[in-house]
Amino acid sequence: MGSASTGPIHFGRPRVYRLKFIGAIPPDFFVEKFMRLSLVSACLFGIATVCAAQSGAYWNYSGHTGPLVWGKLDPAYRACSGGHQQSPLDIRGARLNKTLPPLEFHYIAGPMTVENTGRGIIARIDPGSTMVADGVTYNLVELDFHHPSEHAVKGKLSDMEADLVHRTDDGKTAIVAVRLNQDRGFPNALLATLFDHLPAASKTTKLTDMLSAGGLLPADRGYWTYTGSDLTPPCSESVQWYVFENDVSMSRTQLQQFTNLYKMNTRPLQDPHGRKIQANE
Repeated sequence: MGSASTGPIHFGRPRVYRLKFIGAIPPDFFVEKFMRLSLVSACLFGIATVCAAQSGAYWNYSGHTGPLVWGKLDPAYRACSGGHQQSPLDIRGARLNKTLPPLEFHYIAGPMTVENTGRGIIARIDPGSTMVADGVTYNLVELDFHHPSEHAVKGKLSDMEADLVHRTDDGKTAIVAVRLNQDRGFPNALLATLFDHLPAASKTTKLTDMLSAGGLLPADRGYWTYTGSDLTPPCSESVQWYVFENDVSMSRTQLQQFTNLYKMNTRPLQDPHGRKIQANE
């Protein structure tokens, strides 16, 4: 058997590896890369936030997902059944308050995008139209249509209601309710364009005509006002409502165009819980 070698062990010379870069690296190279990664992360977070905000239990206007059970469908909808500032209301017993200023409308004509949500019709408004109410400037964002009307006046509903939804830059909401009633001889010019292009469920139509929501405003703009809520889940409260005292005419054909799609898309009248309704005239 051979014996193990006891001679000295020799190691090779250590090698030094050098990284070779082609061209000089700018001093802000890594900063730029970090900022790009941060921007991507922020965008992904924003998308996730929007998706979360749009999520929620399915609801509708009838059956086991109808208004009577909205508050039970999702914890986020609790206000629909437990809130004390819910809308719509039956307008009666309003108190005259002559200090209430008139509403100022600064609407401009432009394109609209009409959406059939599967629960109703919404016309999205391009930016630029505003309303001033009690010294606060609101941006007009959309028109929502309901059959029959959401609000009643002394127990009587109108044929339809158009709700002009406004929001401030810091998130406050004001909604102007226009009651629409059928008059065979007086079609509404704005509805003539909108309702001639109503899309199928879950579809949208872009109208490039120069359209103004001012076509839904009555000549006499006296109003009733109260603090209420959004009309659909999550039924968020602290919404300032302005319901015009005078209605606007629409034709029988226009009414039928809407009811062919939606026989009923309104919420039952809500308990006022002691809220006061005021009138400016």
